[in-house]
Amino acid sequence: MHTYNLANYGNMINDSVRTGAYSEALRRAINGDSIVLDIGTGLGIFAMLACQFGARKVYALEVSDVIEIAKEIATINGFSNRIEFIRDLSSQITLPEPVDVIVSEIHGILPLFQHLVPSIADARRRLLKPGGTLIPKRESLWVTLVEAPELYRPFISPWIENLYGINMQPAHELIINLWVKGRVKPEQLLAEPQCWAVLEYENIEDPNVSAEVTWRITRAGVVHGLCLWFDSTLADDVSFSNAPGQTELIFGNAFFPLSLPVTLDIGDIVTVGLHANLVGEDYIWRWETLILGQGDSGCVKANFRQSNFFGAMLSREKLLKQANGYIPQLGEEGQATRFILNLMDGQSALDEIAVRLQEAFPASFVDEECALARVRELSKTYSR
Repeated sequence: MHTYNLANYGNMINDSVRTGAYSEALRRAINGDSIVLDIGTGLGIFAMLACQFGARKVYALEVSDVIEIAKEIATINGFSNRIEFIRDLSSQITLPEPVDVIVSEIHGILPLFQHLVPSIADARRRLLKPGGTLIPKRESLWVTLVEAPELYRPFISPWIENLYGINMQPAHELIINLWVKGRVKPEQLLAEPQCWAVLEYENIEDPNVSAEVTWRITRAGVVHGLCLWFDSTLADDVSFSNAPGQTELIFGNAFFPLSLPVTLDIGDIVTVGLHANLVGEDYIWRWETLILGQGDSGCVKANFRQSNFFGAMLSREKLLKQANGYIPQLGEEGQATRFILNLMDGQSALDEIAVRLQEAFPASFVDEECALARVRELSKTYSR
């Protein structure tokens, strides 16, 4: 699970376009009897704004250690009696009452990020009053073709071009399948932006998105990749966008490189199949690009198939251990972990467990301090 540091949280709050829009949406949604759920509260800024606007009760959820700082901030601002901080995922909790408003901003560069969609869908079904308010209401994702040599350069150097005469092609074949954060200017767009997907949070269920877009080129240039961004509608007439040309926000744009730059001529047809599938903890992205010279199926300028799955550094040994038919056997580290968890029975202190761990696995833990560090780590994760 992705975590942020304090500087990251500060940058989010300082993004006045983003935070100001959320503040206005909360102001419109809240009255003196409102109960609010803040998913991914971080430092608690939205929870405390909800209190400023008169919310009777706020449930603020956060899984990281920053929740402790949020509690202190709430206390010194006089909100601790109305905010209940809960260190857990929204999917793992129940509340004593349904809420009037759910606010969440738990995505990354793009809204399709980790378990954002399933979390919102679940909270809407279980925790929100009928007719309650979701903030944001919807987010629209846009895509276009861009001429961006400066964003493409890190995919070339040092993998294809370097000062040392080393052929790094195997690494290039991986990195060309990874998308990155960037910033694109309007003059770099080679085609009219198209809406690829709309996430309607009031009824969304499926976290996966798949759609095809096509352009007939009206401006010649060299296409280096795709640029994606989103428009966020928080309430009626309250929205913001990180589109090229808009005020720069903390999100930036997403740049999906092509396998090779391609020269586009006026009249060429470019078709892109763009797919995002939630697998495990995050999304697998695929982008399949077909470029036809003057739209002629007999003149294929490019036919690329890319995916961030192809960019993953996976060893054959680790893949084999995940096969359905693989028969696993615990190694020494696994045995030590099991040993520690079995001793977490509510009767032994951590230092006592560490002594017994070091005695049982002397080859893995050279002294009791080393053993205690491992016991503390597991206690932090699994004890209650």
